[in-house]
Amino acid sequence: MAFEIPVAKDAQEAPGVTVTGRPLEVTVDERGLERALRVIKRKLATEGILKAVKRRRGYEKPSVRKRRKQREAERRRRRAARRLARRH
Repeated sequence: MAFEIPVAKDAQEAPGVTVTGRPLEVTVDERGLERALRVIKRKLATEGILKAVKRRRGYEKPSVRKRRKQREAERRRRRAARRLARRH
């Protein structure tokens, strides 16, 4: 048994619009369904799908969205700077 979940390519798309990317696929083998559920939850978290779903549960004011996007951008910049510093 395999589960496929459509992945949005861009988290900023309008709610209700689904653009499918590569499907997340988890096979259920002799180790059981519990393990497969753990694997798919980990994959969903890694892809950022859970965060996007939680964010879309309610209305986000434009000012809050702007601050969140700024925080996320700053976090990405810091991570990139750390990676660059580690290389050199």
